[in-house]
Amino acid sequence: MTATKRAAPPDRVARAAAGPDPGSFPADFVWGAATASYQIEGAVAEDGRTPSIWDAFAATPGRVRGGDTGAVACDHYHRYAEDVDLVAGLGLGAYRFSLAWPRICPDSDGRVNAAGLDFYDRLVDALLAQGVTPWATLYHWDLPQVLEERGGWPSRDTVDRFVELTAAAHDRLGDRVHHWITLNEPWCSAFLGYASGLHAPGRTDGDAAVAAAHHLLLAHGRAVEVLRADPQAQVGISVNLYPVVPLDDRPGNLDAARRIDGLQNRWFLDPLLLGSYPADVLEDLGLSASPAWLRDGDLAEISRPLDFLGINYYTRHTVRSGAYPGSAGVEFLDPRGPLAANGWGVEPDGLADILTRITRDYGDVPLVVTENGSAWDDAVDAAGAVEDAERTDYLASHLEACSRAIAAGVPLRGYFAWSLLDNFEWAEGYAVRFGLVHVDYATQKRTTKASGRWYARFVEDHRASILGP
Repeated sequence: MTATKRAAPPDRVARAAAGPDPGSFPADFVWGAATASYQIEGAVAEDGRTPSIWDAFAATPGRVRGGDTGAVACDHYHRYAEDVDLVAGLGLGAYRFSLAWPRICPDSDGRVNAAGLDFYDRLVDALLAQGVTPWATLYHWDLPQVLEERGGWPSRDTVDRFVELTAAAHDRLGDRVHHWITLNEPWCSAFLGYASGLHAPGRTDGDAAVAAAHHLLLAHGRAVEVLRADPQAQVGISVNLYPVVPLDDRPGNLDAARRIDGLQNRWFLDPLLLGSYPADVLEDLGLSASPAWLRDGDLAEISRPLDFLGINYYTRHTVRSGAYPGSAGVEFLDPRGPLAANGWGVEPDGLADILTRITRDYGDVPLVVTENGSAWDDAVDAAGAVEDAERTDYLASHLEACSRAIAAGVPLRGYFAWSLLDNFEWAEGYAVRFGLVHVDYATQKRTTKASGRWYARFVEDHRASILGP
């Protein structure tokens, strides 16, 4: 039987920024926080888990800042109960986590590792016991290394292996997990992983990256079909979107913005929501209307109806054409406003822009902000507190952007802050902190930051606006 009692919210704090009226959000709006398996779990060699591409990438000198790895991370594998208490203590109704593929299907033959699924059994039950709804992401970048060695995402065979993962996860958890996200940020998996080499697996092959992007989308579509067999399943995908604006209205700069928007945003939105790849991007990439990796029926599978589209938003891009006449290059300009600690611009208006743009261009698909957050130089002070006013301001301003989008008619259904915990931030290692909760990696002590307390207060105020005095 599912309990509904919650832990008391943390001590209230004064708002560093006004933020929107909590009552401006729908009564059934979903409030949550998000994490990802490799970033927090640790225990990379326990209970049958095999190495992922991120284990291999992080073990390669020079790939990750400071030589950091996810071998221990936040030790969430052993401390999940404490972390669930944190979610409940913030008063959040939902928690987005991802499943570690190498725990569940650790080999290349589709074998299901029961011990790996046991961990997610425990996690889901702990969430439900606190009245928190689990939102499970099937793939957040930790492809088993053994599958990368067989070709990785540029290989169509990986699509079949992902279907096996989906079926195994749903067979075990589908009686309690009803919100599923197939993929997190396929743009990053494809283009950072296979084109620039900045993320795992660290390859630099543009053709392989484009094929990987297609196979990721195809894997999404086939996973939707598997999950649709469950009438309770709510299924979506999380894409990282950026408004792309030209420096000015000169033709070269306008075209630079078109090209980047095409590859960053429309290359994923169009097949998912319209059932086609954008013709101008195919031309930009020198591809025919029927590339070798595209087969009959693929786009129909990719564009299966969604229950929601997850939006991951952090900042916007301002671009201009390359410095030389006739150059195909694009220059990304430095943000004009305030910068977070990792150099990203703080651009809350961009969130409202991208939300309204999706509704305008693609119709009334329900939207959920599945990631939104910022990195700052957080430290525990002499009193044992973390006073991160910048992150509180960031949250307030971005929730204000969400409120404006809702007022403009955008069907926004939920918001997940990134991230619940400070964690392993991919190629940046542990150099940057995004969490609502500070983690001392040496001791694994958790400390809820001022921003976390502010977010808890805002959620509580929203709930009070519904229930009344």
